[in-house]
Amino acid sequence: MLSSIPNSLTCLRILIIPVLVFVYYFPLGHWGMPLAAVLFGLASLTDWLDGYLARRLNQVSKLGAFLDPIADKLIVITVLVVIVNTHGQLNILIPALVIIAREIVVSGLREWMSELGRRESVAVSVMGKFKTAVQMIALFMMLYYYPAFGIPVFETGVWLLYLAASLTLWSMMIYIFRAIKSNVD
Repeated sequence: MLSSIPNSLTCLRILIIPVLVFVYYFPLGHWGMPLAAVLFGLASLTDWLDGYLARRLNQVSKLGAFLDPIADKLIVITVLVVIVNTHGQLNILIPALVIIAREIVVSGLREWMSELGRRESVAVSVMGKFKTAVQMIALFMMLYYYPAFGIPVFETGVWLLYLAASLTLWSMMIYIFRAIKSNVD
């Protein structure tokens, strides 16, 4: 089932990660960061597209359900680490740690609920999807870095990263409360 279009897109997202890191750090002058942002943008689009195509083409698979969240976490955490490494500011480290910690907690919670046969109680919510969209936009802007059309792109991305971290905590609480409720019922 790896040969399905959705799973191929998920694998492409994983393969983009080392290329993105290389491009970001390779001395391309003014073009390294924006090119890394474009690669991240493409990877973000494959995140949406693989799920859409899996449902549309009736190619939903257990492998895809396993790989997709791993690919998402790998690229988000990689980009957060790259940005924190480059900019080394506490105001960026804090939301990055919140987002990474949430990913670990929710992954563990999903694993635990799966063991209990209640994985559906912590299925992706609308809030989780909104959080992901804000997070991807924030990271894209922070990777791009340079001002555009008079907009301080990096600084706007930092503000959006704080919004994403807040949404991250909110969505995590939703999942935790759902898990608690499903264990009480």
